[in-house]
Amino acid sequence: MTSPLYIKVHDDDNVAIIVNSNGLPAGSVLPDGLTLTEHVPQGHKVALADIAKGRKIVRYGEIIGYAVEDIARGAWIDESKVELPEAPPLETLPLATRPAPELEPLTGFTFEGYRNKDGSVGTRNLLGITTSVHCVAGVVDYVVKLIEQKLLPKYPNVDGVVGLNHLYGCGVAINAPAAVVPIRTIHNIALNPNFGGEIMVVGLGCEKLQPARLLEGTADTIPIQTESASVTSLQDEQFVGFQAMVASIMETAEQHLRVNGHLGW
Repeated sequence: MTSPLYIKVHDDDNVAIIVNSNGLPAGSVLPDGLTLTEHVPQGHKVALADIAKGRKIVRYGEIIGYAVEDIARGAWIDESKVELPEAPPLETLPLATRPAPELEPLTGFTFEGYRNKDGSVGTRNLLGITTSVHCVAGVVDYVVKLIEQKLLPKYPNVDGVVGLNHLYGCGVAINAPAAVVPIRTIHNIALNPNFGGEIMVVGLGCEKLQPARLLEGTADTIPIQTESASVTSLQDEQFVGFQAMVASIMETAEQHLRVNGHLGW
């Protein structure tokens, strides 16, 4: 039988989180002698000390609420027993000037991974298909299933394929100041180390966020070299019908899979 366990994050916390599967029943005694007064579900809070009505409930060393009734040590703290603190006005919030504490360097640890050409390290070997506009999401979802069924069995060193769909790219003010946020996000996700440095983009052709702009990124990102990326535009005149689009994407995907197939551990 698994020993009763909880997680206490900070020394100042007066609650902890029960981690045992299915929680713990009343009467369970934890290693420090704490006895549960009632059943506490997995992932829920238990009081580590008596908390009087109106007093602070502290987790992560921060106040997460106030007790709406007296809570005994060892009791389950569900949401009905907690009153959330009022959010302060934004203009009263202090600037975060406290420096982060220095942590001792981790030494002597390893993990299963592989190093990419750019020096980044991946832990899974995936083919990522980036999209420049949400209009191609349906086609990409369809092709992802085909790749899983027909291509991945040929490349056992590749763990999977993911379509990076989103709701951006069409009918947007692409040069508006805030446009850098979604462009930067999509651009950086395409560079996830788990994709092995292989950049595959599927677009439509008429979108505001053109693949070239997506690959270029923003002023605070690393541009993706176009010679190392593939771009498929579904409105290209060479495609006559849906199956022609699918065949082209599948062919391009296999070109990337040939490279990814040599990665991994």
